[in-house]
Amino acid sequence: MPNTARPILSKITLPSPEATARLAAHLSEQLEPGDILCLDGDLGAGKTHFARSLIQHLQAAEGRVEDVPSPTFTLVQTYEAAGQEIWHADLYRLSDPQEVDELGLTDAFDTAICLVEWPDRLGDEMPARALWLSLRMVPGQDDARSVTFSSDRPELWADRLSALVPA
Repeated sequence: MPNTARPILSKITLPSPEATARLAAHLSEQLEPGDILCLDGDLGAGKTHFARSLIQHLQAAEGRVEDVPSPTFTLVQTYEAAGQEIWHADLYRLSDPQEVDELGLTDAFDTAICLVEWPDRLGDEMPARALWLSLRMVPGQDDARSVTFSSDRPELWADRLSALVPA
C-alpha cells in the first residue's frame, strides 16, 4: 500500500495499454543511473506492462529487441540499454526485506535504473529519492489505468515529470 504521506506530484488517467506504453517510453527518456521507480498496484494493474514497455523502448533506441519477461519467479532481471544497466525486480514473493540484500538490489539502487514491483516489500530499504507510480484500474473501463506519481523527494522529479506528454 502506498504511503499516503508521500507528496503527490501528478495524477493522470491512461485510456489503454498503448497509452501506458507511451507514458513508459516518455518517462524512460528522463531516467538516469541511480533512478528508482516503485511500481505499486494490485495484481493486473499494469506494473509489468509499464516496466516491459520502458525497457523495450530504451532497447529499441539501439535497434535491439529483447523479450522482457516478468521477474515474478526469478525476482530480478537485468538489461543493458544506452550504456545503462536496468534492473527489473518483482518482490511479490519476498517475505523479509533482508532478502533484498541477497539479490544485490540495494547496490543497484546507486548504479542502475531500477524498476521495482511490489516495493512495499522493501520496508526501510527503499531510498527516499524513489519515484512512486501507483497504478490503479479504473472502474467500468477495463483497459484504463489511473497513475499517481509521488515521491518523498519531489524536487528530484518535478521537472522531469513536467516534461512528460502522456497519452
